[in-house]
Amino acid sequence: MTLQDRVRVHEATLLSDNWYTLKTTAFDWRRNDGKWQRMHRETYDRGNGATLLPYNRAQRTVLLTRQFRYPAFVNGHDDLLIEAAAGLLDNAAPEERIRAEVEEELGYRLGAVQKIFETFMSPGSVTEKLHFFIAEYEPSMRVGNGGGLADEGEDIEVLELGIDEALAMVADGRIADAKTVMLLYHAQLHVFPPR
Repeated sequence: MTLQDRVRVHEATLLSDNWYTLKTTAFDWRRNDGKWQRMHRETYDRGNGATLLPYNRAQRTVLLTRQFRYPAFVNGHDDLLIEAAAGLLDNAAPEERIRAEVEEELGYRLGAVQKIFETFMSPGSVTEKLHFFIAEYEPSMRVGNGGGLADEGEDIEVLELGIDEALAMVADGRIADAKTVMLLYHAQLHVFPPR
């Protein structure tokens, strides 16, 4: 039996199509005991995305962004959010899109990039799947100042941090973005050897 055999959609209603798509759906779910249960869920479809952590193994540094995020602000985060470069795919392949995002946000044109995994970031309500990448960077790869696209409302500061400092910032709460925490811990385990 597949999930297709366990879900019967009855009605999907569009609630908003302003920034992204918000729908409410009535469906029946076939429980593990075989009984059908009626459910209602809202789903927010913002498209899929990609994120990347540039690292310099010799210098033990990573590149991150710092920017204003309204949803974090209204949930009590009274500071700019420190994050890995990221963006929506907008119908592009994940590797192609993340290369463009890194150049726009960080000002670096990368060489080889490595996909490490993909995850659903908030599967209880958001449809987005995020593709995670890492890539080595060198100072010679810098082609601009970064900062994002002003016409898209981006006002991004580029940070170059030591991996140990970045991990300390996770531990004390200064880095509170899930994708960034995941990338930094991956780097700690697989990129930067312990001293």
